[in-house]
Amino acid sequence: MTVAQKEENELKMKNLNIDDLISKAIRKIGCRKESELCRYLPMKSGGYMHHFTLRKMKAKQAQDLSAMIDRFVMNADKLIVVPPKQRAARGSRKRRDHMNFTRNQLERMLNIARLAGDKEIISILSPRKSLATCKRELIQSIRHNKVEQELWNGYAEAVNAQQMINELMMAPQV
Repeated sequence: MTVAQKEENELKMKNLNIDDLISKAIRKIGCRKESELCRYLPMKSGGYMHHFTLRKMKAKQAQDLSAMIDRFVMNADKLIVVPPKQRAARGSRKRRDHMNFTRNQLERMLNIARLAGDKEIISILSPRKSLATCKRELIQSIRHNKVEQELWNGYAEAVNAQQMINELMMAPQV
């Protein structure tokens, strides 16, 4: 028998031993699945063992896993379910500096900007219009012999946005 075959046989024996230990621990806990055993095995980083970690340890660190199962399940006087690791709240990664305004609030701020004559703020707060809408409004203002810089700026922005979209659509995809 070669050295590799001996090591392979030893590994099989360890896996059989760990499988027997896991099945005994599952019976003691009174659960059905191997992954339910994880809730009784604490981790150093906090919380209980993840089922993927259990599988990895079963294959690569069978002795460490068997020691953990012996300590926390088989030799424990009272089985303790480990509380889950504290995680960040779902909304915690959202940007806090972004402000949401209602439609009425935006209209009020837009009117204030118009009264103050601040063109930059007006352009930022003005709702974006489609190219067709901008074109229609610009033609109507020309027919009424009115010149409105805001309409022209909106039209120019819409044309630029449309050109950017067309360029992105025509660009070769890698």
